Amino acid sequence: MVSPGAVPHGPEPGRAGGATRAVTRTLKDDPLGGTVRRTVLPSGLRVLTEAIPAMRSVSFGIWVAVGSRDETGPQAGAAHFLEHLLFKGTRKRGALEISSEIEAVGGETNAFTTKEYTCYYARVLDEDLPLAIDVMCDLVADSILKPADVETERGVILEEIAMHDDEPGDEVHDLFARALYGEHPLGRLISGTEETVTPMSRRQIQSFYRRRYTAPQIVIAAAGNLDHAAVVKLVRQALRGTPLDTDPAAPAPRRPAAPAVRTRPATTLVEPKETEQAHLILGCPGIDRTDERRFALGVLNNVLGGGMSSRLFQEIRERRGLAYSVYSYAGQYADSGLFAVYAGCAPGKVDEVLELTRAELARVAVDGLTEAELARGKGMSKGSFVLGLEDTGSRMSRLAKGELLYGDLMPVDELLARVDSVTLDDVNTLAAELLTRPMSLAVVGPFDQSAFSV
Repeated sequence: MVSPGAVPHGPEPGRAGGATRAVTRTLKDDPLGGTVRRTVLPSGLRVLTEAIPAMRSVSFGIWVAVGSRDETGPQAGAAHFLEHLLFKGTRKRGALEISSEIEAVGGETNAFTTKEYTCYYARVLDEDLPLAIDVMCDLVADSILKPADVETERGVILEEIAMHDDEPGDEVHDLFARALYGEHPLGRLISGTEETVTPMSRRQIQSFYRRRYTAPQIVIAAAGNLDHAAVVKLVRQALRGTPLDTDPAAPAPRRPAAPAVRTRPATTLVEPKETEQAHLILGCPGIDRTDERRFALGVLNNVLGGGMSSRLFQEIRERRGLAYSVYSYAGQYADSGLFAVYAGCAPGKVDEVLELTRAELARVAVDGLTEAELARGKGMSKGSFVLGLEDTGSRMSRLAKGELLYGDLMPVDELLARVDSVTLDDVNTLAAELLTRPMSLAVVGPFDQSAFSV
């Protein structure tokens, strides 16, 4: 669904393949925020803003619809490597200038890579937004990737990979992704591995940069005390003469939801490690991010393991004291998803924790939730969403994700109404289907593979 006044994906009016001028629309005003506007530049690059006059700050982000799943096997880690390198220098600025110009006005800047997109962002006082736009557009559009910087940053990334290997609580999530997706890109590490990062050449990274970072793949989002027209003008000025200042084109379509990613049959993966605590994840394939059942899944997840009042937390931690951390979560992609339960416990308690987890999932699959749990799960979903919009950074992210991932910005009131409309039958039907799927298991701790069975 496209909100009133929104521009649907596809060619804008004008010459075939793209507009010859910028096209701006006002999206539905949000009673919990400000006016949201969307401009499509002739190049296909999109600019979305939310004006919130009560704020004195602005969050500005450049989102690229490219992540680790867009790499080939030998390229694994290229998107993350590139994210690091773009801060190392452009034709206008060196690495120190990029960081110091923003920090000199009390701002902050950072970036992150996911499996489906990469984001570069800055948060500054409203009066310093022109500086943030110029710096961030410069580093994303016009970085030079000096050979010496490639070598320096290669060492940094290899240290990051080694540090990750020393965090079993993080490592188990990557192990579970591999158990579920195998050799599919969704099953690979975002950072790549020592085997892929070490031989990666500057030419490979440069090629990835220029082929993937194109204007139609980019969404720029900003939220705070700003003027939309001024932001658009500043973005166009900052990108003028760069590789993103290109011929007319249409915005890239969303990543397709079909065909669905094929997951592996249920399997168990164990990473033997002499740790004081065992880390385990039990889970199964879930639903993709545009599935209409995602609101019911949010409610189900809250009741099962979404907080201190959840069934799993109460049973495993509060009543029995078997684990310090236990929770469930859902992960969703364009064409796939997962549902999983994490627990960290003493190695000698793993069997009991697994038995209790499986029993609770089976109980919910058969008996479903109660009306009281449904109401609590809905309240948690609505409260966490609204409270998550209390700063400009989260609102900026909401604009970009709505555009990149859904092709639409769902108004807050509509989203809350969708949660309210979830029925007990919706949740229990989903639970009966989802929680009876074959479960994969990932374990990091002092065990060998033969210690577990699915």
